[in-house]
Amino acid sequence: MNLRVEVGRLVESETEHGKDRRAFGEFIGPRGELASYAFGWCSDADEGLISIGIGVGNEGGGTFHAAVFENDGGIAYALIDEPFEQVPQGGPDLTAAQARAHEDLPFIWAVVDTVMARDGRAEWLRHWLLRTTSITTAPVMAGDEPILLVSHDADDGMWQAIGTSDGTPGNGRLGHLFHLIDADPTIVDVLDLEPGESATRERVGGPWTRDGVGDL
Repeated sequence: MNLRVEVGRLVESETEHGKDRRAFGEFIGPRGELASYAFGWCSDADEGLISIGIGVGNEGGGTFHAAVFENDGGIAYALIDEPFEQVPQGGPDLTAAQARAHEDLPFIWAVVDTVMARDGRAEWLRHWLLRTTSITTAPVMAGDEPILLVSHDADDGMWQAIGTSDGTPGNGRLGHLFHLIDADPTIVDVLDLEPGESATRERVGGPWTRDGVGDL
């Protein structure tokens, strides 16, 4: 199925409730169906938000809004009344009741699933919601070294991030993966690593080379 997700801008701002992040993009379906999306989260909140817009200027068009939250170790969604974000393809903001009654709701949920699978920044949101544990080195945690190796262990599913110095035993520091992404968003490009995979690069912003697992 020829689906495309075109990743757009990322907007970050400081608010009284913490750091607010909003990621934008476009969805193009196999028959040319168009939808715009925005998803985001505030660092002090307990859930994320997503908006999907379709049918701009057409009868039946609208913008659907949903909360994104952790549920039994996974991610779940719930339609909400309060608008989150305006998107180019969207029409009038729909309440949760209006969205549930809309004939295109199955298409909207398909867009949500595709966006969350193909926009790498959705993994940032996912790891934030799940509070994914990671292990890194003291220099990386202190911000003294860049992250040059990221691995997703096969045995226990642990994520690891190592800088320029060797990740020797005793040098490891436990924390949440999303804090490392907050400090260096360029690692979103390898947050799709499967268990047993790793990726390395020579510098921040440089290309990643994917290979076998690296152990801390």
